[in-house]
Amino acid sequence: MAKDHVQIFDTTLRDGEQVPGCKLNTEQKLIIAERLDVLGVDIIEAGFPVSSPGDFKSVEAIAKLVKNATVCGLTRSVENDIKVAAEALKYAKRPRIHTGIGTSDSHIQFKFNSNRDAIIERAVAAVKYAKGFVEDVEFYAEDAGRTDNEYLARVCEAVIKAGATVLNIPDTTGYCLPDEYGAKIKYLKENVAGIDKATLSCHCHNDLGLATANSIAGAINGARQIECTINGIGERAGNTSLEEVVMILKQHPNLNLDTGVNTKLLYSTSQMVQEHMGMFVQANKAVVGSNAFAHSSGIHQDGVIKNRETYEIMDPEDVGVTESAIVLTARSGRAALAYRAKNVGYELTKLELDALYPKFLEYADSKKEVVDEDIHIIMEQNNIKVN
Repeated sequence: MAKDHVQIFDTTLRDGEQVPGCKLNTEQKLIIAERLDVLGVDIIEAGFPVSSPGDFKSVEAIAKLVKNATVCGLTRSVENDIKVAAEALKYAKRPRIHTGIGTSDSHIQFKFNSNRDAIIERAVAAVKYAKGFVEDVEFYAEDAGRTDNEYLARVCEAVIKAGATVLNIPDTTGYCLPDEYGAKIKYLKENVAGIDKATLSCHCHNDLGLATANSIAGAINGARQIECTINGIGERAGNTSLEEVVMILKQHPNLNLDTGVNTKLLYSTSQMVQEHMGMFVQANKAVVGSNAFAHSSGIHQDGVIKNRETYEIMDPEDVGVTESAIVLTARSGRAALAYRAKNVGYELTKLELDALYPKFLEYADSKKEVVDEDIHIIMEQNNIKVN
């Protein structure tokens, strides 16, 4: 069975850059945008053009640079926002305007001091206006996660009629549970007239650590675009992590969903974004963390040495990591010591290994990690020569 393509919409340069302290200059944005294009993402959200002259300049420059991906600019449902975005995107090969408005009762009442019918009117007017500049118009229903499904369906139906090509269903506050978010996407697929004319998109936040799970639930229930960022960077607790959703779909072929991302570039792209944004991921970050393919427990090390798949569901080379790391600590076993010793030139016999192991443990107890230099010291102390 042919797999359905799930488009990857990367918003590292827009939502990701909204993190305090992660401001990028235009040159840095161009470096990252070029890598995202090579990585194989389908859409690059380049920024919010009306927000500042610098952001306009960056979006315009990215639009000129990107060769393959659609380049997208964010707006509010405000005519001037949309006009400025269209101007910034005029050089793009595949321009998209991303416009929208809050649809939850909380946003309607407290943010806009408005009512449901008036919000639909504003949404329709914004999409129609954007459609006058570009063919590809994405509509976001901000706080869709807390919007009741019946009203959300009315909004979606109205903006499809106005010309929207993509419907962004954000869990803006990261509140939804995966079954709730999946059910919301399923409801829209089944109850919005003309839904076949538009792509449903997931844009999930990680306030409760559920962004990736919610996005996958959305895709399983019919969404064919996932909005995400490198390293999961973003407002508050972050956005859906690009590397996580891409590898989940790759590692679960039974879902019959696929992306066009070159996964072998994931690790290096993660490193690039960390370097330019100055926001480093925790060691245990899924897929790209420094410990994602590292093993220090003796039982795990022995299993991985015998057969990598014993404790690894991904081949590290698939994400651009050279090899699994066998980290020597006081919890490491004989197999790990022999493996690391061999890597630096010592072929230990069983008798040598049995005699050396207690002395290794004494040494390891005094250190967090035993590195290659330490192995040479241990060998010299026990008169074992390089083979």
